[in-house]
Parts: sequence; structure tokens; C-alpha cells
Amino acid sequence: MIPDVLLVDLGMPQMTGFEFIERVRQSDNPRIRAVPAAALTAYARSEDRTKALRTGFQLHLAKPVDPGELMAAMASLARREKASS
Repeated sequence: MIPDVLLVDLGMPQMTGFEFIERVRQSDNPRIRAVPAAALTAYARSEDRTKALRTGFQLHLAKPVDPGELMAAMASLARREKASS
């Protein structure tokens, strides 16, 4: 099963979120490569946002994130994914 969207914490213990999204974007499966993704991080500098977007994320969300903002962001990514299908 392929998810509609990904929410990825950049500070994961086994690999960074950047390494994870690089693996997703290099998948042999084009549907997996195309899953929209949001980076969730405590790093909120403009350089961090730029790196996240350049690496393959569609959104950069800084912690703490408002629950309503998080839901709206995920819904926006899901709509984007549905529109491109």
C-alpha cells in the first residue's frame, strides 16, 4: 500500500529525514517517488526550509506546529496528490 502523503521528522534516530526522502525519491516505483511529503523539524531557519524543499519535500513545518495547521498542510498535500493522479 502506498500512502497518500508522508510526514517525516528530520531528526529520526536511524537515518535523517533527508536520507529517508532521498530514498523515497530514488525508488524504482514511480508512484512511491511521487508521494508528496512534509518535513517536520525543530530547525526553523530559512536555510533549513530551503534544504528541505531542495531535497524533495513539498512542505517544511517547524515544531511546535499547531494541530490545525498540521491538518491543513496534510490535507493540502493529499489534494495535490489526488489532482496529479
